[in-house]
Amino acid sequence: MHYTLADMIGDLAQNAAESGASVIDVTVDESGGTLSFEIRDNGKGMDSQTLERAKDPFYTDGVKHPSRKVGLGIPFLIQTATETGGSWTLSSIKGQGTVVGGVFNTSNIDTPPVGDIPGLFRQMLSQTGSFEMTITRKRTGPNPADYRIVRSELADALGDLETVDSLSLLGHYLAGLEEPE
Repeated sequence: MHYTLADMIGDLAQNAAESGASVIDVTVDESGGTLSFEIRDNGKGMDSQTLERAKDPFYTDGVKHPSRKVGLGIPFLIQTATETGGSWTLSSIKGQGTVVGGVFNTSNIDTPPVGDIPGLFRQMLSQTGSFEMTITRKRTGPNPADYRIVRSELADALGDLETVDSLSLLGHYLAGLEEPE
């Protein structure tokens, strides 16, 4: 399992970035004692047979990591959601992309902690590749948040998303978005 839900979301977002996608949309919502997320990409997608096999931890396409014999992102999502009373979704069309999501009861004792959401977003936005990413964040409760960030707009403002300086600025900006007004 992943140490935090943010780690899990980051792993699945990395899969989207490595799928050949040119557009990735991520939504992370914390409300009413749940954390839900959805990652939607227009990458290479999977046919129905591959989609079923992707749920098996002992399956990997062998392309991204030729020496690896396991693929754990989706199986960990399924296991964590199932064991904590949550839910998961996975759909894909070959040549069109994939949608993966999950809903977790954050008060369940077996649900991993939420983790570092600004750090997660910085990690996702700074992945290598030429893709557009939009992140929509919502959180209700005593510390609400509601914002949308676009990768290309951040790169325009910061000059790039690769240097230590720009990543530091990005980290401060993302942390500020999570602070109450």
